[in-house]
Amino acid sequence: MASSLIAKAFTASLLISTGFALPQETLTRSSFRGRDSKSDLIQPVYQSFPLGTIKPRGWFKDQLSLEADGLAGNLYDFYRYVHDSMWIGGSSEYSVLHESSPYWFNSIVPLAFGLDDPRLKGQVYAYMDYVLDHQQDDGWLGPETTPETRGLWARCYFLVGLMQYAQADPTQTERIVDAMHRYIQIANSMLKDGFAGLIEKEGQDYDGDGFGAMRAHEMHIPLQWLYENHPRNSSQLIWETMELMIEGSVAANSDWRTYWVKGVYPEVTYTPRNEPFKDLFNHGVNMAEGLRYPLSIYRMTHDEALKTQTRTAVDLLSQYHRSLAGTIIGDEFITDLNPIRGAELCTAAEMTFSMAYIHQYLGDNDLADWAEQVAFNAVPGSIFPDWWSHQYVQQENQPWSRNLAVSPGMWVNVGSRGNVFGLEPNYPCCTVNHGQAYPKFLANSFTQTQDGGIAHVLLIPGSITTSLDNNLVSIQADTMYPFGMNLKYTILSAAEFSFYVRIPGWADPSSTVTGPDGKTSKVSPSDQGLQKISIRRGLSTVTVNLNTEPRVVTRANNTAAIYYGPLLYSLHIDSNVSTVPPVAFSGDAVPSTSTTSHTHDHVIEPESIWNVAIDPSQIRVAQADVSTLANPIWDLNAPPIELRVAAVEIDWPLEYDTAADPPLKPNITGRPFSARFVPFGSAKIHMAHLPVVQMAKVDLSN
Repeated sequence: MASSLIAKAFTASLLISTGFALPQETLTRSSFRGRDSKSDLIQPVYQSFPLGTIKPRGWFKDQLSLEADGLAGNLYDFYRYVHDSMWIGGSSEYSVLHESSPYWFNSIVPLAFGLDDPRLKGQVYAYMDYVLDHQQDDGWLGPETTPETRGLWARCYFLVGLMQYAQADPTQTERIVDAMHRYIQIANSMLKDGFAGLIEKEGQDYDGDGFGAMRAHEMHIPLQWLYENHPRNSSQLIWETMELMIEGSVAANSDWRTYWVKGVYPEVTYTPRNEPFKDLFNHGVNMAEGLRYPLSIYRMTHDEALKTQTRTAVDLLSQYHRSLAGTIIGDEFITDLNPIRGAELCTAAEMTFSMAYIHQYLGDNDLADWAEQVAFNAVPGSIFPDWWSHQYVQQENQPWSRNLAVSPGMWVNVGSRGNVFGLEPNYPCCTVNHGQAYPKFLANSFTQTQDGGIAHVLLIPGSITTSLDNNLVSIQADTMYPFGMNLKYTILSAAEFSFYVRIPGWADPSSTVTGPDGKTSKVSPSDQGLQKISIRRGLSTVTVNLNTEPRVVTRANNTAAIYYGPLLYSLHIDSNVSTVPPVAFSGDAVPSTSTTSHTHDHVIEPESIWNVAIDPSQIRVAQADVSTLANPIWDLNAPPIELRVAAVEIDWPLEYDTAADPPLKPNITGRPFSARFVPFGSAKIHMAHLPVVQMAKVDLSN
């Protein structure tokens, strides 16, 4: 994300290939322009509902409320890169991309309408109102007035925010659609002029690193929505603009179809690199967004090979660069899976959406499991319990969180404050972008199925009221999941319909479902993981009870991690938390006008041992009463489900002022004991990727 830093760090190593031979399975990069402009777009297996249809309940509503009351929900009032953004007449931007407030807008629109929060609605309306009122005569949206400064990238996420707003508030739909159609005119003409706004040329200064071309497909979500719902006799123009965006990415050597290929996608990669593609492909946030690239084209071309390639892409990523918490290990660039590496919070936010989005098109159950894994581990693991501070990168093994005493040579493009919980540690992009993860997770938690039914696919507590043709349906899901394994549904329907509950891939076959008739049976999900329940007219109740056992996942060099349900577990570490004034990403003090009494940087130091090895053959589940959950739930000691694991203290060296990679031959220094393991997301300092040793039987009853 840090474009100015990337320019310094990687300009010398950028390798742009123009003629290398790709493996046989590589897809053609030829233009698909000329397709019938009236052609239908491919529809997803699971259709999302308009923003605002789904409302949060229970612990998830608590988290969204904390987000609204925390940093994300208050940036508009004080934070210079939003409050004083050039987009609304100010003068503050952290890079020439001018992406800061569009990132914020894309995050806060779904939060505002998901919570139905008048204050947040006022923020996003005021921002949108200014930008649309100041749309330029040629249709351009944003503050840039010259061709030399006009880049298309930031407009992608602004348009996504507009699309969401139009879905949630019909009173603004016409105004939004008007603005989008005017903008398409100028974007189309720029793209026809040598892909202006996408590929920077000499004398221009809007995207020297090429982020816009890497993310060109991000324009497709709002434009495909416009094409399907509000074409206004401009279908051909909309279609052509989407094609031009892809052609521009190809011209800029930024075509993800050439990267998501076995034999090309890097298993491990270090600097200096000698790879047949641009370094920006290896950028973690780009990669999280690039997963959506083939599907954006598939919707238009109907080319099944692109759908297949999307499955290949997620499989390659999962095998080589997926963190234990579900995100991408990339700081900011991928290297390997060692737990000393970092994973950027922006990447986790993008992965939460990407996995939900891809699941809707592929339908594979493991993709929804993956979306939950990110949302319940990586996202909360990098956000302070009160949602007022965040990290730039998290580590699987992170025994403390503070400004590191030495330059962090284990990270590719992140400074010594990278794992600090603060206002803008390392770079401000995560400050303005982290807020999208949970609101979009809510918005995709219920989907419509191909047979006209409704499926609960991301199993958080929530409710939906909608019409299936002429059948008015209301569903209320009450659950402590993932802190409890029972889900209760109260359903009111004017007519019969099919309701589905997704059964996670880790659930034991002994899990049960009790239908509206009161009969209980073992779950029998489809190949896509859906348990079908026929709902009758009137009031119905359905319960699902999931059973599972702790799962041990082995990693290289005789190491392992432990999961229970969708939650990753880490060693409980007592800590001392102190606050210091926030430090700007530049290393200077943050301007006083860009802080509040809530904005701090935190120093978290351990007060108990962190250097342990485990015997994962000895695990016990310790479950407290889950009738009431603490708020905030993502805080140490708050979740009601813990594990007891046989552990022993070992020598663990330091490297770059943090825990080195797990010792290959652990030197045991203590006696085996029963260790508390807690959900990774609740432990802001944590050890989750641990060496394995065999131990005599340990009493885990305490």
